[in-house]
Amino acid sequence: MQHFPFTALQGQQPLQTALLLAAIDPLLGGVLIEGPRGTAKSTSARSLAALLPSGRFVNLPLGATEEQLVGSLDLEAALKHSAVQFRAGLLAQAHQGILYVDEVNLLADGLVDLLLDVSASGINRVERDGVSHEHAARITLVGTMNPEEGQLRPQLLDRFGLFVRLDNVPDVAQRKAIVKTRMAFDADPAAFMVQHEAAQNALAWQVVAARDSLAAVAWPDAVHDQVAQLCQDAGVEGVRADLVMLRAARAHAALAGRAAVTLADVDAVAELALAHRRTQAAPPREQTLPGEAARNDETPGEAAQAPAPKNTDAPEGGEGAGPANDPPAPDWGAMPPPQSTAIQPVKALRPFLPKKA
Repeated sequence: MQHFPFTALQGQQPLQTALLLAAIDPLLGGVLIEGPRGTAKSTSARSLAALLPSGRFVNLPLGATEEQLVGSLDLEAALKHSAVQFRAGLLAQAHQGILYVDEVNLLADGLVDLLLDVSASGINRVERDGVSHEHAARITLVGTMNPEEGQLRPQLLDRFGLFVRLDNVPDVAQRKAIVKTRMAFDADPAAFMVQHEAAQNALAWQVVAARDSLAAVAWPDAVHDQVAQLCQDAGVEGVRADLVMLRAARAHAALAGRAAVTLADVDAVAELALAHRRTQAAPPREQTLPGEAARNDETPGEAAQAPAPKNTDAPEGGEGAGPANDPPAPDWGAMPPPQSTAIQPVKALRPFLPKKA
């Protein structure tokens, strides 16, 4: 089955970048794609698999059990032959390839947690009745979700390495380009693949070369400073965002064939690492120093009010001033001065007595 070529995707540059980075460094922790229906989430993930040497694409169904995911140990064979026999699960099948989870927000939290553990470590461990087995599972985890159908718990959301939020098609021209490209592929997939073969081969070679050179790419101190400042400004919790951003910037530099990470690499991946971790910090409140309101002839409650307009018809000698011997006019709304009142005697009241029967 031929899948839509990765290089022919239209209008999905941030998504393509995130997927390529995760393919180059699977230990980034996967990519979470959030967006409405019909925004090429699954198409992009399937297209990425064609760029990998293994070409593996494994789909995790929502009804999968933990045993189907991690595999199981054949204890009967172990008792008969005194050897551990492992039945491979979906994680073993996706090794060096793509593990795709559609609507990951509807998956059980325990399975999502397990997926993220394996994605970040690259190792799958299976333990059952005192017998354990482990195998390499360097998977590129790609999860998708529609926010209308529920959200992931913050603890799980933070553990996804990169995050991409897709919006609806922004304009008519881009909508037309996407539809024309897809219709051309559906009409003649073979001819369409031939048309993009050169670009696909070049990008596949870039991915392989970036994987091979990834460990040798250096991080200058200026890059560490930039990453720390961006994460501090975003108010993220912990240092997972720092680690993810550094690894993503290194993968970005390796994809470009550079021997060291640059500040431009950090800028290119910063939002992918911070979009789902950024917190909204409240702006600092303006504080009034003690006595400041009195110096400004304002009460604290009137500090934010605009001054009253000046009366241009007032006579000289001050605004609203009258003759020199006239008493000043009281402020509008002011309370009248207190007045003394003589104490009046109170007549004695007859006590309340019940009526006689």
